Amino acid sequence: MTGLPPLGWLQAFEAAARTLSFTAAGHELGVTQAAISQRIRLLEDRLGQKLFVRHPRSLSLTPAGQAWLPSIQDAFMRLGEGTSEVFGGVVGDAQVTLRTTPVIQQNWLAPRLPAFQRAHPEIAVRLVSAIWPDDFGPEGADIEIRYGRGDWQGVDAVSLGEESMLPACSPTLAREIAEPSDLAGHTLLHAVGFAVGWPTWLEQAGQPGLEARCPSLTCDSQVMTLALAGQGGGVALTHRRLLEKRDDLVAPLSLAVPSDEGFWLVRPARRRPRAEAARLWEWLVGRVSS
Repeated sequence: MTGLPPLGWLQAFEAAARTLSFTAAGHELGVTQAAISQRIRLLEDRLGQKLFVRHPRSLSLTPAGQAWLPSIQDAFMRLGEGTSEVFGGVVGDAQVTLRTTPVIQQNWLAPRLPAFQRAHPEIAVRLVSAIWPDDFGPEGADIEIRYGRGDWQGVDAVSLGEESMLPACSPTLAREIAEPSDLAGHTLLHAVGFAVGWPTWLEQAGQPGLEARCPSLTCDSQVMTLALAGQGGGVALTHRRLLEKRDDLVAPLSLAVPSDEGFWLVRPARRRPRAEAARLWEWLVGRVSS
């Protein structure tokens, strides 16, 4: 193999490897799923190795693909940084990309961002959704709001504050729940991926094992558990801050179990932020306690 593969092929690989979807990569790059598939096939032919394992309804990276991906992402990041440093105010510089989970977008950002837009109408904010920890990373985003312990490498991180978990449900259902034992028989809505779940909360409430006497419904995000809870579909365990701006949910019980995980504002540490991204960062930091 001589020379680098075409840039379009590398872009297709990076997007498909990050999303593990040719369709999602096509949407991101503005081309069809077939075009992404063709570029990946040409790239694999050029390299002489497979980069993806094609499953019936999903993709996974081969060991070669996993090993190569960080180098490609780092190269794109360095190319973007170099372009910004040399050319500065290129078209699109005023757009700031903010990536976070849908539940934070709906419950924390939505009540606050309109004020930023009114104060800075010249800055276009682009929101990008992420659900799983692997969805996050410095590539493609100026700022992120992540969930975890704040121990990520290579980033500046500002905590949104200490976090705790407590039950939430519709006002109608809340009338039936005066103490933890009243949860028996009610559907418990579980959101995966959090250190504090229903078993932990119930143990702290003096009701260990009560979840065995409750119907269970598990979702892959808090967006759905809160939506179900708001419709009277059960009781969700959620972060206290996510109840602040909602009128369809109440906390029927006061016990809030502290978590060593929380929400963090994050940006790449080694990248000098553009003026527009720095302005949004400073504005968000100022709203941490509001």
